[in-house]
Amino acid sequence: MSVNAIEPGKTRIGWIGTGVMGASMCGHLIDAGFSATVCNRTRSKAEALIKRGATWADSPRAVAETSDVIFTIVGFPHDVRSVILDEDTGVLAGCESGNIIVDMTTSQPSLAVEIAEAAAKRDVLALDAPVSGGDKGAKEGTLSIMIGGDAGAVAALQPCWDAMGKTVVQQGDAGSGQHTKMVNQILISTGMIGVCEALIYGHRAGLDLPTVLKSVGSGAAGSWSLSNLGPRIIDNNFDPGFFVEHFIKDMGIALAESRRMGLSMPGLALAQQLYQAVAAQGHAKDGTHALALALSSLNGFDWKTRN
Repeated sequence: MSVNAIEPGKTRIGWIGTGVMGASMCGHLIDAGFSATVCNRTRSKAEALIKRGATWADSPRAVAETSDVIFTIVGFPHDVRSVILDEDTGVLAGCESGNIIVDMTTSQPSLAVEIAEAAAKRDVLALDAPVSGGDKGAKEGTLSIMIGGDAGAVAALQPCWDAMGKTVVQQGDAGSGQHTKMVNQILISTGMIGVCEALIYGHRAGLDLPTVLKSVGSGAAGSWSLSNLGPRIIDNNFDPGFFVEHFIKDMGIALAESRRMGLSMPGLALAQQLYQAVAAQGHAKDGTHALALALSSLNGFDWKTRN
C-alpha cells in the first residue's frame, strides 16, 4: 500500500504510554511541530504533555480515531495486545485505511508479526520499533531505534525518528525489530553483572570508585552501562531509567525465543535469576543497575551504606 507523507503541522500523531520513556519521546514530537493526542493508564503521567498542547483521549481506540500515526510504548506483551488488538477499545479498532501503528514497546517478535498481519487486513501498516538508550536517551532524543516492517512506512516516518533517536535502522520484516532488541538485552544482561561486580570489587579493595571509572571507562572495558549507570550506582541513585521488572520480562522473552531456536543461553539464564533476586528484595520498580544491591547482599554488606 502507498504511504502518505509524514509532515509536522499536518500529520496527526497519537501516543499511548507516557511513562519514563514515552513522555520524553512524545515531547520531542511535539517540539518538532506535530500535534499529539495522548492516552495513558494513569492520566496524571500525561499532564505535562497536555500542558504543552497535547489532547487527552480516554482510550487507545479514541487516540486512533483522531490520528494518522499511532505510537505505543507500554509495559508488557499483554499490555501491547490489549492496547492494540482489543476489539472494542484497541488502536486497530479505531484505525482507518492508511494509518500506521508503531509499537515501541519491547515485546514478543511473534506478537509483532500478529499485529502486522491483523493490521494488513484493515489496510493499516504496523511497525515494531523498540528502542535502547534508557531514560537519558529518551530525554536527549538520542535513542537507538530498531525497526521491523514495511520499508515505505519506515522511510515516511523519518521526521519522527529524527526527533526521537540518533541511530535508526530497519532490520527487516515484522518482528525483526523485536529480535534485534533481544540481542540488545542479552548483551546488557551479562554486561551489567560485570559492571556491578567490578564496582563491588573496587569498593572492597579500598579504591576511590569515581577515580577508577576515569581509568577503565575509556579503555577496553568501557561500555554504555559503565559510563552511564556506573556513576549512578556509586551515588546510590537507583531511580529507573528502565525498570527491573521490565528487564526480567525482556530476558524471559529472549530465553523463550532461544528455546524455540534450540539455543542454550547459560549467561542469560544466570542474569535472569540474579534479577529475580533483585525483584524479590523489593527493587522491581528500581532501575536495572539495582543489581548492585543484590550482589552486595550476596557478599554480606549493604551497598548503600557500604557496610
